[in-house]
Amino acid sequence: MIKQKTQSQELLDRRKNIVANGVGVFNTATVKEAKGAIITDVDGNELIDFAGGIGVVNAGHCPPPVVEAIREQAGKYLHTSFNVVTYEPYIKLCEELAEILPHGDKTKVMLISTGAEAVENAIKIARQATQRPAVICFSEAYHGRTLMAMSLTSKVNYKFSSGPFAPEVYRLPFPNFYKHPSTSTLDEFVDNELHRLYESVHILVDIKSVAAIIIEPIQGEGGFNPAPKKYLEGLRSFCDEHGVMLIFDEVQSGFCRTGHWASWQYYGVQPDISTYAKSMGSGLPIAAVVGKAEIMDAALPGTIGGTYIGSPVCCAAALATIQYMKDIHLNDRAIHVGGIVMERIRHLQKEVTEIGDVRGIGAMIGIEFIKDNNPNSPDTDLCHKIVKGCADEGLILLSAGTHKNVIRILSPLVITDEELNKGLDILEQQILKYTRSTTSKILSWFT
Repeated sequence: MIKQKTQSQELLDRRKNIVANGVGVFNTATVKEAKGAIITDVDGNELIDFAGGIGVVNAGHCPPPVVEAIREQAGKYLHTSFNVVTYEPYIKLCEELAEILPHGDKTKVMLISTGAEAVENAIKIARQATQRPAVICFSEAYHGRTLMAMSLTSKVNYKFSSGPFAPEVYRLPFPNFYKHPSTSTLDEFVDNELHRLYESVHILVDIKSVAAIIIEPIQGEGGFNPAPKKYLEGLRSFCDEHGVMLIFDEVQSGFCRTGHWASWQYYGVQPDISTYAKSMGSGLPIAAVVGKAEIMDAALPGTIGGTYIGSPVCCAAALATIQYMKDIHLNDRAIHVGGIVMERIRHLQKEVTEIGDVRGIGAMIGIEFIKDNNPNSPDTDLCHKIVKGCADEGLILLSAGTHKNVIRILSPLVITDEELNKGLDILEQQILKYTRSTTSKILSWFT
């Protein structure tokens, strides 16, 4: 048990007094200092971070080369606006992104500040490239909270009383095989879902109006649901057949989280356009839209971008982050971290029936809690208790999923094996604590 959080509570009370209620509180931890995978709160407690700033610090908190790059760039110039005065860090970062994330024979890039901005601009590029208005998206999707991004986002609590939403957005069910236990095989399920896709252009939207399909290859906020490889291959074929732009949202899954620079490289399915943010800049606000050159160039001058596109300080941070990731072989580290988590939680799953599924790619892993061995009966309350119990023991966790019944593991990938296993010890203890107490209550009813 960590020591009493007196100063933390004071800070949280001040937050409640002055910060708008609409700004979410996902965890009641505070921070005075953060290094690697450890956050030190304002009371001096060391907390193990399995949230990573919602997947933003894959390279760890305050990686020294990134901090130094920020300091150096801040001493030169902070802002000119790339629209007005061209600078080297923007160009160099675009060149670096095109090298590690190539889209076809020639790749072009634009920089912005956030993942939601990246999605907004990707849709605008796709619409201009096709001269079509409609966009197909998926259930359980999360793409941000600006107008178009929020319209594409599925989760209702991010959209409450925020309409009207952007028009010409059409939604299909995400191909989540786990939620369809009656389907005999994965191949059969995917075939059915691809049939649904082809039927949608007869009953949902005219294919001649569709500019783009946007999908997270592995959903983030939606519950860490990986799309089947065969389904993404089917999307690629469908888009090629109908002249539709295929957009992959890699905001949470990018930059080594899945053991690749982007999860589409794991799948071997190349999009026309893809979006990135979060861990690209180790915590500084930087995002990118990357795509095939001829598609990116379809957007007319002035129709994409903004005042703060590619801040020079953020570009310097991103360049240093990418180099640091290369230097320490962070993609390989993600596979190692993910292997440890998978092995331990799947072993625990054999003992705990409330763990319905353990899934993910690389170190992007979700643990879904259910009732009565039913994938469609989420156990939100159990998940909440585990997250809170872990917080009380010094482990920062986040939930995910439509019903908040999925624990997502987003620890910094630089986490040591000792820190990782210590965090997993806490998680396992809390899972066993609350699942065993539930079992004891049930048994007591019959005695």
